[in-house]
Amino acid sequence: MNVPTDMEDTEAEQRQRVEEQVEILLGGQGWEVERYYVGLEQSKPAALRKTVTYIICAVILNDKEEVLMVQEAKPDCYKLWYLPAGRVEVGESLEEALRREVKEEAGFDCEPISLLLIQEQGPQWIRFVFLARVTGGAIKTPSAADQESLQASWWDRESILPLRGRDILRLIDCGLKYRRNPWHPVTLPLDLSCRHVIQRLVLVYTNTQQIWMLLVKAPVLHLPAAAAVKTHAVTWAANMVVQDAMPSAYYDHDVTTLGIFSLQHNGRQHGRTDGVCFNSLVALTPDYVQLNEDGEKMDATETGQPPPVENPQYIWHQVQKEPLREKLLEKIRSMSILPIHSMY
Repeated sequence: MNVPTDMEDTEAEQRQRVEEQVEILLGGQGWEVERYYVGLEQSKPAALRKTVTYIICAVILNDKEEVLMVQEAKPDCYKLWYLPAGRVEVGESLEEALRREVKEEAGFDCEPISLLLIQEQGPQWIRFVFLARVTGGAIKTPSAADQESLQASWWDRESILPLRGRDILRLIDCGLKYRRNPWHPVTLPLDLSCRHVIQRLVLVYTNTQQIWMLLVKAPVLHLPAAAAVKTHAVTWAANMVVQDAMPSAYYDHDVTTLGIFSLQHNGRQHGRTDGVCFNSLVALTPDYVQLNEDGEKMDATETGQPPPVENPQYIWHQVQKEPLREKLLEKIRSMSILPIHSMY
């Protein structure tokens, strides 16, 4: 989806357009990443297996709420059980990798239902956890054992099963809860190219009734974006934007990535479209525990207003459309948004 901009628009028209862009993100859509403003000089273009590794993981449940498991063939975890999972290969989309891994390891054809969770250890390791359903094929039996897996089986989650790692128990619970009562909209990767691992930010400050968004001014008003850097979590990009915009206020506020509206990945051109853009909702909130020059605790002064911007490249925009304001406030209150967790 292309989002046109017009440098001849008035500032009021540009502000209105930004609100329309945020509505697009709230609808689970996105658009090409055209500009990087923060962290680009510290970030290398994403190149699969070189600067980034993407892992897909599948939670697949049957009508009995049993979960599909595969028995590992790799020497370091031989005969242990795990969810179907593996690395995304060069030239694949995330969904193509999901279908391939489930077919190779479990014997089934599948289709994704929604992303459940994103886990990351910086741009060099990101795991995309999908809830998926079987659409065909047959379960892999021991007679079909190969280097991908020894066999697959449905697990009732109660019988004893030697697991490769207990980290998947949380993912299974997440899949069960989402299938019973989805708490965020269906979220699947958008086929839009990106060269770096990027966080595009709807960075907000709120009081009880009002909400502001941080915007970049030039060449037209737009949402800020930042490239992830190897030494930090992907979501640290939001912190870099706040440090760039209001350095004096940075240490008096918490920067929290609440979740993902949508994500964009293409992957077809190795080294050119291997990146991912995370369209993120980020909250800036006062840190109510502050210290004075002597290291003593002091009460924070709450003004109900966002901290002043010091970098002239940025501006606070108070959201004008009431429906948009209510949607954003509801997202913040309910956390009804795809979670992204740092594993640092």
